[in-house]
Amino acid sequence: MTYIVKDSCVKCKYMDCVEVCPVDCFYEGENMLVIHPDECIDCGVCEPECPVEAISDDSGEDAKKWIDINQEYAEKWPNINKMGTPPEDREKWKEVKNKFKDHFSPNPGKGT
Repeated sequence: MTYIVKDSCVKCKYMDCVEVCPVDCFYEGENMLVIHPDECIDCGVCEPECPVEAISDDSGEDAKKWIDINQEYAEKWPNINKMGTPPEDREKWKEVKNKFKDHFSPNPGKGT
């Protein structure tokens, strides 16, 4: 089992999860974070830290899709190990559903 970041993170990117990760397996995109599935130790401490519930284990019905997305972008984006500055308009996007299709950016983040 691994933990994955899903659709709810897009345009919110709170980064509270990064602070608690013991193995630094988060990677930063321009408007989303991902977890490297091969680096995650399945401890689960990140999941309750996310205010938009964007992190889950890999047991959901759409898990394969999100594992692939997390894997792909973890290999392209910079690794982060401390919380950066979340987007100013994150509250506006907090309740929006299905953001990945229309709002995801494949561009890397700044890294910390």
